[in-house]
Amino acid sequence: MAMSNEQSILHIEDVYKSYGDKLILDNIDLSVNKGEFCTLVGPSGCGKSTLLRLILGQEKADHGALTINGHAAGYPDTERGIVFQRYSLYPHLTVLENVLLGKHLSKRRWYLPWVASQASKDEAMHYLDVLRLSAAANKYPHELSGGMQQRVAIAQALIMKPPVLLMDEPFGALDPDTREELQLFLLELWDKEKLTIFFVTHDLEEACFLGSRMLVLSQYYADDRGEVARGAKIVSDYALPSVALSTEIKTSSVFQELIGSVRQQGFDPSVLQHVRDFNLEHPDSFQTLLDQERSG
Repeated sequence: MAMSNEQSILHIEDVYKSYGDKLILDNIDLSVNKGEFCTLVGPSGCGKSTLLRLILGQEKADHGALTINGHAAGYPDTERGIVFQRYSLYPHLTVLENVLLGKHLSKRRWYLPWVASQASKDEAMHYLDVLRLSAAANKYPHELSGGMQQRVAIAQALIMKPPVLLMDEPFGALDPDTREELQLFLLELWDKEKLTIFFVTHDLEEACFLGSRMLVLSQYYADDRGEVARGAKIVSDYALPSVALSTEIKTSSVFQELIGSVRQQGFDPSVLQHVRDFNLEHPDSFQTLLDQERSG
């Protein structure tokens, strides 16, 4: 049964998406409350990026409802911040100017950083300070490491105060040490700023470590519809334990067992869970299956 939109900041119900004759997303149901850190994983080609683009507003669903704060999600706007894998920084602007850019563009006027109000500059410096970048405010992107550039990209998104922060493989281009450093930093930032994050990754360890909730999207499942084309569904929705600000948990047996379960339930084409048996243990999970999908 679906939750009320009033209880969720992001609500998706009965969403389908196809490209031509190929069904990608098959009746997606999801409700996300304020302050959750949702990570999304799934096998290659399952539609993770497609779902993210629907939430962002870059694409439209064929059918179904997608709302943010109870309002239909239209084209991309300040209701949704986005951080991509590749840094969205302008090389000819300083760090401070890059962070201020969104504020100016939202006012639909030419960007003149030298006329930015002191209040805007103070706000930008606040986020740079939160992201430990205040000393780099007057530097240019080429003078920063990859991890620092990605933190600037996060500051760009946060200054717009989006209800939902979308992150599309944000650490995928970083080396392992920097990636782990940014994982810890993001957890600290999420806790401090009370953010609502929707984080897409192909890395199971990263998803299990970061999320307060982990969603598994997969095309590997069974139902009672017979020989029909199937798209991906959310086959697992885990409520994860309290987030630990230590990487030591990654070596624990419980953590490794969780990764093993996720890999089996969502990534193994020989293991086809029936839709009636999906591991939807999160308290906000719901399904709106068709009668023919679960006729047994």
